[in-house]
Amino acid sequence: MTPKRLHIPSLLACTLLCLNISVQAQTPGSKSPANEPDTLILSDTLNYDDVKKESTFTGNVVMTRGPMTLNSDVLVTREDADGFQYGTATANNGKLVFIRQENPEKFEVIEARGLRAEYDGKAETVEMIGQATITKFVCGKPFDTISGERVKYYQATSVYQASGGPNSAARGGRVRSLATPAAKAEAAAAACKQQQNRQ
Repeated sequence: MTPKRLHIPSLLACTLLCLNISVQAQTPGSKSPANEPDTLILSDTLNYDDVKKESTFTGNVVMTRGPMTLNSDVLVTREDADGFQYGTATANNGKLVFIRQENPEKFEVIEARGLRAEYDGKAETVEMIGQATITKFVCGKPFDTISGERVKYYQATSVYQASGGPNSAARGGRVRSLATPAAKAEAAAAACKQQQNRQ
């Protein structure tokens, strides 16, 4: 499978924020921790291993970080010896991990679903795995959608990979990509802004 340049950047441009489970690598040139939004995680239990630098949140996990929320049954975050950080969120009993990212300025909402969500700070990738779907809404209406068994996004290069398989969210185990012309999304956002200004 060869990585391809993202053809609908408006859909996955926010994926970094959606799936960055509050675990960005602190490397030279990266944002200062003081500029990062606070992260609130609610769960039934928390286990922290100081030796492994690993935190495990379980039971109705709800994470809020700025305009992003994540819902899962289990959330595990860890840090390697070089300071790179990683996160994995999973769901139980056929449920899906749910991530919602709001962009009020563009009247956009990005929603991602999958059995598992993974963030790799060293490789700078985010991935939805199993029944994976990412959808962009503009003014409450769905516009772009990518579905497959896996949807992976490379943050540094804006390249994505989507693969099918027996656990694909698309029919027949295939990858399904629906892209709406950018002009339609812009028109919907403009109409939404105009309606908001009337109120």
